[in-house]
Amino acid sequence: MEKVILLRYGELFLKGRNRSSFESALIDSIKRALAPYECNFSRTQNRYYVENYRPEQERSLVDRLTKIFGLCSLSVAVKVASDYEQMYAAALSAVPEGSKTFCVRVKRADKRMNKNSMQIAMEAGGYILGRRQGLSVDLFTPDTTVNIDIRENGCAYVYSGKVECAGGMPLGTAGGGMLLLSGGFDSPVAGYRMARRGMKITAVHYHSYPHTGLQARQKVLDIAKTMTRYCGDIRLIVVSFTKIQEEIHRRCDGDFMITVMRRVMVRIAERLAVDNGCGALITGESLGQVASQTVAGITSTEDAVQQLPVFRPLIGMDKYEIMDTAAKIGTYDISKQPYEDCCTVFLPKNPVINPKLDKARAEEAKLVDLDAMIDEAIKEAEIIEYTAD
Repeated sequence: MEKVILLRYGELFLKGRNRSSFESALIDSIKRALAPYECNFSRTQNRYYVENYRPEQERSLVDRLTKIFGLCSLSVAVKVASDYEQMYAAALSAVPEGSKTFCVRVKRADKRMNKNSMQIAMEAGGYILGRRQGLSVDLFTPDTTVNIDIRENGCAYVYSGKVECAGGMPLGTAGGGMLLLSGGFDSPVAGYRMARRGMKITAVHYHSYPHTGLQARQKVLDIAKTMTRYCGDIRLIVVSFTKIQEEIHRRCDGDFMITVMRRVMVRIAERLAVDNGCGALITGESLGQVASQTVAGITSTEDAVQQLPVFRPLIGMDKYEIMDTAAKIGTYDISKQPYEDCCTVFLPKNPVINPKLDKARAEEAKLVDLDAMIDEAIKEAEIIEYTAD
């Protein structure tokens, strides 16, 4: 009996005439993930299969496949001919030791079979009961559900259990977004959540060396690399924010330091987004989490964006939800390292919580050479390309 990995997609079922383009993007993602392995990828109607892989690579393959956006679940199955004796024997082997109850579910896509799904399920259940002591049938809450999926290709796939995958939509099907990436917990999770909706992520990071150390910069580089596990290839644009930040500190009201700084950051991010073919900005803002993330603060920041929408996928999440997701995607342990980024430089004692928009604009206007400083920062930006392993 040959082992295969059966892949299932989710939301793509809801797509209409353009479903083929989403499927093509998903298949491309799967093939990229499988590239380092010796295996074959095949498909039938509504089913994808990974076959002919080396047994010792099964765990690694499963782990890699679970991180592909667009796949909702997978199962390690046994592939046999659509022969009753072979299917029933495979069903028996799918019941693990220690199970007390089981049931059999059958999907019969191949209507050439002379028995219907109910008959096959009953016969398979009887076969198992006759050969395994101590088992009983439970159709509602069984310890093990044995699935027999009989396809039109003359094969049946027998398995018990499913592994949850990343879900969402295939990467690249929702265009590109420019993520404002810091070293904290929030922005990597924001990027992950938008990538899960099909958005290709490009990221910009602002550093203020020597006010912040090189460890803070490396921390963000490590985060970006880790994000590729789910988000695919990422271009990280590292922008020196030192001169601009010093100028804001020199000229602007200290209480508006964060407000003006964030306005300038989104201006730079929008320029970079347009240059890199991104259709939106992505931030890790969560309503009320810090002083700059009030309704007035968010309004003052977004006022500086001229062309693109700003996506805030964490806006209604609390810190615990965000940190749980950070742990899931592997960025938590990096983000908790005590290296602070440029947002902590020149922090006012009493940052304004509800900035008036006119006042925010007036404070930013004090930066008389702002356009030139932005041009210089973009020109001198460092571009780092991270490729998913």
